[in-house]
Amino acid sequence: MFTLCGGHIMPILIRVDAEDIRIVDVRDERAAVYMAHAHAELTGELGVALVTAGPGVTNAMTGIANAHVARAPILVLSGTPPRAQDNRGALQDLAHTELVRPITRYARTVREPALVLQELSEAVARALGQGCDPGPVYLDFPIDVLRAKVPRSLQLLEHLAPRPRPVLVPDPQGVAQAMELLWSARRPLVISGRGARGAGRALTALLDRSGAVYLDTGESRGIVADEHISVVAAMRGSVIGEADVVVTVGRRLDFQLAYGSPAVFGAARFIRIADAPSELRDNRRGAVELFADPAVALAAIMAAAGDRAPAIDRDWARAMRRGHEDRVEKLRQAMRNAAPDAQGRMHPNRLLAALQPHLAPDAVLVADGGDFLSFARVGLSTSSYLDPGSLGCIGVGTAFGVAASLAYPGRQVVVATGDGAFGFNAMEIDTAVRHHAKLLIVVANNGAWQIEVNDQTDSYGKVVGTRLQFADHAAMARAFGMHGQRVERVEDLEEAIGTALLHLPALLDVVVSTAARSSDSRSGLAWVPDLQAVEAWDKAERSWRAQ
Repeated sequence: MFTLCGGHIMPILIRVDAEDIRIVDVRDERAAVYMAHAHAELTGELGVALVTAGPGVTNAMTGIANAHVARAPILVLSGTPPRAQDNRGALQDLAHTELVRPITRYARTVREPALVLQELSEAVARALGQGCDPGPVYLDFPIDVLRAKVPRSLQLLEHLAPRPRPVLVPDPQGVAQAMELLWSARRPLVISGRGARGAGRALTALLDRSGAVYLDTGESRGIVADEHISVVAAMRGSVIGEADVVVTVGRRLDFQLAYGSPAVFGAARFIRIADAPSELRDNRRGAVELFADPAVALAAIMAAAGDRAPAIDRDWARAMRRGHEDRVEKLRQAMRNAAPDAQGRMHPNRLLAALQPHLAPDAVLVADGGDFLSFARVGLSTSSYLDPGSLGCIGVGTAFGVAASLAYPGRQVVVATGDGAFGFNAMEIDTAVRHHAKLLIVVANNGAWQIEVNDQTDSYGKVVGTRLQFADHAAMARAFGMHGQRVERVEDLEEAIGTALLHLPALLDVVVSTAARSSDSRSGLAWVPDLQAVEAWDKAERSWRAQ
């Protein structure tokens, strides 16, 4: 349980400790929810956060909103003033449920002790997506209810029994239609998302059988190995525009995929596969829609195909893979050779090039920031990956990293973050030290909200409210008992990274160039075009709509 103490939740906190449930106490309620979120994403289990009333809940709301958009199964618990003080102006008295209801799957104040178990049971079921999209749920309790006794006769085991995860079986007719469309495609593309995380083997098998090319968009990174012949991430723009059939597996067609617009995807037909409604029919309906467990649906499609050979254009698929490999190699060379700026500060890609060889095969990578996230998500490769997600909730890095390290103490955990993003939850380095979370935090320090600096410079000709200090974050880390080192020269990176990994938890504060321009900065993502997320897609959308 991730928490920050408070009077209105003290009975829960004390009882949780008595039950020998591990308590990870944080420095801000937002971080508690972030940690519950990361725990849920990485383990597939329910994440639990406990926050106090009033400002405890309002502090937590950004974390709840991020889990809502990411569809992360978390349970958030809180307290309220005693029932006798209801609506009288009591300390920290707010109608919490009215605040969080739009960003939760279930939000209730439990005022009757006898109903506590069944309310918890229902909330957990909703969080896990049983009957709805998975996502955050919220319960709070007047503190006098928390002190009350639940009659033994009402402590029914049915409320405490684990709920089996329902397996949604696809409609056979839909399976046959999906197989026919996919196996007839000349240029098939598969895109995976959050809902595909439990379907890695089935997805890899489908790619092997069909020959389709493959993209992930961060939500499911690592479930298909980068070395797989179908992976064409570096050819994203080309393959999206040329595919004739697109299979989405547990993936929304949100801004990161141009909302599935024909302006970008052309005449491609869609096969939508998901066990969450929001991932099945948002923005573009599928020619075939399979509301089913993705792994089961993919296996059923392959079974329906039998020994039939797919009609894929193998030359096209091979060309896309070669293009991907060429671009990846060129990027790696460019990263290793990226020149410093006029002040001698290193390019962020030099930092990433030095860091990549130190990442273990099973490392958990957390990337965070605005401009730096754009560099890191293409410059670093691991089997487990988390980032701010489609809400753009920068600042999650350190909290996500602490939770990852505590969930998997035997695995390497690395947080690669910009200095602006790090500042949101920098105090959680104290949590890392106190709870012995063996993570490495690498701060790319360019003294600015750089993606916004670039946007302001390009769009408005001046810079307003976007400069930071080149603060010494390593000194801050040392003040809390963490190994901390500031690195200003490329020549010192190798030794600094090696030393840090031997003295975890650790933080490296690496001064990088302000002149480097990320792909997100160049694409227009910062200035927010009217119709699409990036400038090229926006132009294509305008042209298509004018036809």
